[in-house]
Amino acid sequence: MGHAINGAQSLVQTLVNCGVEVCFANPGTSEMHFVAALDSVSGLRPVLCLFEGVATGAADGFGRVAGKPAATLLHLGPGLANGLANLHNARRAASPIVNLVGDHATYHLQYDAPLASDIAGFARPVSSWLHEARSPGMVAGDTARAVQAARSAPGGIATLIIPADVAWDPASRPASKLDDIGPARVEAETIREVAALLGNGKKSALLLRGSALRGAGLEAAGRVQAKTGARLLCDTFAPHAELGAGRVPVERIPYFAEQIVLFLKDVEQLILVGSKPPVSFFAYPGKPSRGAPEGCAMIYLAEPHQDGAQALQDLADELGAPPQPAVSTQLVLPELPKGRLNSVSAAQVIAHYTPDHAIYAEEANTSGLPLMMHLARARPLTHLPLTGGSIGQGLPLAIGAALAAPDRKVVCPHGDGGAAYTLQALWTMARENLDITVVIYANRSYAILNIELQRVGVGSAGAKALSMLDLHNPEINWVQIASGLGVEASRASTAEEFADQYAAAMKQRGPRLIEAMI
Repeated sequence: MGHAINGAQSLVQTLVNCGVEVCFANPGTSEMHFVAALDSVSGLRPVLCLFEGVATGAADGFGRVAGKPAATLLHLGPGLANGLANLHNARRAASPIVNLVGDHATYHLQYDAPLASDIAGFARPVSSWLHEARSPGMVAGDTARAVQAARSAPGGIATLIIPADVAWDPASRPASKLDDIGPARVEAETIREVAALLGNGKKSALLLRGSALRGAGLEAAGRVQAKTGARLLCDTFAPHAELGAGRVPVERIPYFAEQIVLFLKDVEQLILVGSKPPVSFFAYPGKPSRGAPEGCAMIYLAEPHQDGAQALQDLADELGAPPQPAVSTQLVLPELPKGRLNSVSAAQVIAHYTPDHAIYAEEANTSGLPLMMHLARARPLTHLPLTGGSIGQGLPLAIGAALAAPDRKVVCPHGDGGAAYTLQALWTMARENLDITVVIYANRSYAILNIELQRVGVGSAGAKALSMLDLHNPEINWVQIASGLGVEASRASTAEEFADQYAAAMKQRGPRLIEAMI
């Protein structure tokens, strides 16, 4: 880099020193020195996104799969605001992200230029750490602290605001990586207390999240179940779970409030492992918000900042549980369907053909239930759902997942309504030649809202109301959109057509979109 460096160069080199490998960017004038620094510092891969919501969603997908942060680069307050919905989702998923937002030069702020805004005010609700850089000499240290904060268990969004003059003025040197603040070990006393509760004869369930749904954590949960008979549960949209053949099966809490109540009606004690007590997504007239029955005891084995996987291993040992789980999922691949293409036959095809260890960036919405039923017994897979509930996440999430795990096939089953929020993601998939197969469920509707319209007690809806939930007139042509953005695309109207196209997509590398006419 030479001996004379500016703030932006010291910042970029510090990112590299701290193990940040990818930056999802949509820069503007105030970020140009950062952009220029990408040529003088090696080791940071810039990925251009055509909308900030794609950049933030991609950083979420990368963080969930890699377990370490990518950076975003956003332009001032409006650029950050465009990315907020997927930062909301990332916050709910506890994804590690270093969120870099440019600002006007410090001396320019007093003039209230057209793009001036309360950037910190926009950032605060989605950030676990927030700092405004003030000096080119200190911005490297600020960056190292931002990476440390993003990596701190369980993972969070660290937002660093960088005025343009902090980037362009001379700096001294980059900073080194700070020590990780890893997950805390659960105290032995807590382990003993929970072990005693599991022996009291009450009907128990473990609600798992985070590391408890993967690898050694999931195996340990299976050992606890084998010893105690406790049910293993996860949230409807648990951020990162391992499913499929050879894995310990976990029951997923249903979406609708009354279904949650039925699902949990017999549970007398609910042991929380990195999770919170279950609640319904929305309030409904005359229906409960909390899912667990009255009198159900809530016990924390591990809080989100603690090591849930290790706590489950310690608990299994304390219980004298068998060394292996009693149950693991058997592979059951569905027969290939014929005739009508719908959400069920599409799910059968996807489960039949998808290879081992694929990653699903899934926003199938109303088409998701049959898909999850078949994936539960499919080849082993990683599932990344719409954790914060803000639609338009699946396509960007797939980008981040594909960059974090380039040797694994990424499948993105997506509702057409949600996909329209971030369709610019297709361009980035093409530009980076990412191995992603997108399946658009084209039902020409915000189908979930047609269901919700009835559930909230609206009664009979008229033509104006129903038109707000309908995506006909005109119909979105996803084949044309994908082709226009550089992604090979096709349309399937029958189960046989979909099977042929999906099988071909699984055999090739690179981005592919199939519009499933359901």
